[in-house]
Amino acid sequence: MGADSRAEHAGRGRATRGAVLVACGGLLMTACATMPDSGEVQAVKGANPGDSQVRVYAVAPRDNAEPDEIVDGFLEAMTSDDPGFATARKYLTNEAARSWKPEQSITVLTTAPDREQADRNADPENQGRAYPLSGRKIATVDARHAYQPVSPAEYEQSIHVVQQPTANGKGKEWRIDSLPPGLVLGEADFLRNYRSVNKYYFASGEDWVVADPVYIRQRQDPVTRMDPVTQTVKALLEGPTNWLKPAVDSSFLSGTELKEGVTTLTPDDQSTLRVPLNAKADRAGGDACRRMAAQLLFTLGDLTSVRVEQVELLGSGGQSLCRLGKGQAAEFAAVRNADREESPYFVDGHGKLMMLMLGAKEAAAPAEVPGPLGKPGLQLGSVAVDRDETRAAGVGSSGRELFVSSITTEQETPAAILRSKAAKPEDRLSAPSWDGRGDLWVADRDPAAPHLWMVPDGTGEPVEVRTPWLDDDARIESLRVSADGVRIALVVTRGDRTTLQIGRVQRQTGGDEPVVSVLDLQPATPRMESVTAVSWAGPSRLVVVGREAGGVQQIRYLQTDGSTSTTSVLPGLDGVTSVAAPHNDKSSVVADSGNDGIVRLAPGTNWQPVVKTGASPVYPG
Repeated sequence: MGADSRAEHAGRGRATRGAVLVACGGLLMTACATMPDSGEVQAVKGANPGDSQVRVYAVAPRDNAEPDEIVDGFLEAMTSDDPGFATARKYLTNEAARSWKPEQSITVLTTAPDREQADRNADPENQGRAYPLSGRKIATVDARHAYQPVSPAEYEQSIHVVQQPTANGKGKEWRIDSLPPGLVLGEADFLRNYRSVNKYYFASGEDWVVADPVYIRQRQDPVTRMDPVTQTVKALLEGPTNWLKPAVDSSFLSGTELKEGVTTLTPDDQSTLRVPLNAKADRAGGDACRRMAAQLLFTLGDLTSVRVEQVELLGSGGQSLCRLGKGQAAEFAAVRNADREESPYFVDGHGKLMMLMLGAKEAAAPAEVPGPLGKPGLQLGSVAVDRDETRAAGVGSSGRELFVSSITTEQETPAAILRSKAAKPEDRLSAPSWDGRGDLWVADRDPAAPHLWMVPDGTGEPVEVRTPWLDDDARIESLRVSADGVRIALVVTRGDRTTLQIGRVQRQTGGDEPVVSVLDLQPATPRMESVTAVSWAGPSRLVVVGREAGGVQQIRYLQTDGSTSTTSVLPGLDGVTSVAAPHNDKSSVVADSGNDGIVRLAPGTNWQPVVKTGASPVYPG
């Protein structure tokens, strides 16, 4: 049962009782259905996997329940919204109920855990029974709500049941005394109960924010009893996830928490959210308080269920610490004017940089770009345009040289700022990428001397980026740096697999020259064996072109933490070699589709041809 419909296991002895699914159109209420007081509870298939309109109501164990029913009932109860998981704990012994901490971790499987029959011979004295659990593990979520994908692997655990005296002491009942830690959920149940939100922290030493995706409950959290808004604020105050922590700062003083007892936060009729904090925040004022409020506004902006236009922080005595509106918080965005419609660029059939003019209904003829990169001569193979759209970087069609020039004024053909010595074009320079600081990134794929380079401000002396993971077995195929400059998406080949990895960018200053490192690579597409192209599509979202084992090429959205959903797949398109996405959803996704040339996917439409001859489509970045 649950969204994974565990009734499919009934033929192997799994009971179908334990929880009820209820779907009631657009409005969910407990009164939508009446709980039966007799008879068997049946599965109700009310929605698609991951549909938040589906609710699971836990059912307590019946008297004299068999051990099979106890195990099945508990597995069902884990998927419910039962406050405190009180019903799920009724399936446990008193000691197990006290020690079980469902909030500590979540193990995500491809489907609901498969419960096998107990091996009674394993316990000859009949003191209990062990029920093997199995499945395919694809991710974990830790106590800080961070999603961590893994390459699909066999999951093997067990649940042990014993007989204990009943409450009246006149008999015995089966209960669980040993179980896996945390929650164990199938992917559909996980997506039905949890949703991804971005927390925001400041890039270390900077004035712009960085997204840090985490998962919170879709509805009231069973453990804390907090609504989604309060859960999100609490997660922000707890600090960044362990992976991002070395590269970001929080403006909230250590120990700052919500005022004790706060479980609901609701904006008033002016869309102002007042957030009461504990005494640790009482000393916050001025710029520090404004930065705290900005972190809250960016974070709450990800919750579509609530509209917050202004945040007011309150001290422990209810006193106002500061107020900040969305317009004021915009100065802390990594991408300014992020809501404007963007125009992509590409390399035309003559090797020139051009701008695509994409109207709402049809595309106009491409526009020429000022400067030497937009004129015949250099013969470009790939390009990148900086975030301010004042400069562009281009790699020649041979892949050997990297050039940077203005795209707002005419100037002489620039000298190359970086050269590759590799013998083959495919082993030379990758397509370049700009971060929001104005620094330029490119990889030299020379097998004899592979390097990742950062060019400060696009004009300084190239700095070799420290990459302790870049060894003889690894090759960087392409890269894209986030607008905040803290994360980098790398398409990396090892052996016969080409995967997408997300690295954390760390910078050290103070010496003779800056030290830049890319550390702690995290897999973003462990279920894909071949990734072709990637583009940033927002603060923590990517568009990825790739293929799963035995599958066909897909284009899909995913989060930088590697999480995804069944609704993230874009319409199919053959032969895609590169892709580019805007920072928001107002502009089209564009791609190089080989025989079809440059195509675009406007919001709410299918792929449409734009330019027959062209390559390397990019948005600023």
